[in-house]
Amino acid sequence: QVQLVESGGGLVQAGDSLRLSCAASGRTFSTYALGWFRQAPGKERECVAALSVSGSITYYADSVRGRFTISRDNAKNTVYLQMNSLKPEDTAVYYCAAKPTYFRSSYGFSPNEYDFWGQGTQVTVSS
Repeated sequence: QVQLVESGGGLVQAGDSLRLSCAASGRTFSTYALGWFRQAPGKERECVAALSVSGSITYYADSVRGRFTISRDNAKNTVYLQMNSLKPEDTAVYYCAAKPTYFRSSYGFSPNEYDFWGQGTQVTVSS
């Protein structure tokens, strides 16, 4: 079991940056593939970024590629999402998720692939 707690959301203006953090409990954090998802009102939850166990393989949604960066610090049991050049369409509740896996190159971009979720943090970008 792992518990995930997100932080770092808030209200910003278009063009600003935010860094989301997700702290995990447990001693097996380094064996989890990780993802950041977001869900806007009336829309399905979508993966914006994912990271393999090894940290060497990443996935980004087309809408955020080049603006968002996912990273992990296994020593701190934390995964980050650096968000730059924010746009009003980035407004959503952002969730981190963890997927236990034996494969260091494994990652996932479907919500169904992830077993553990944080409670979410609101990001609002004003125009």
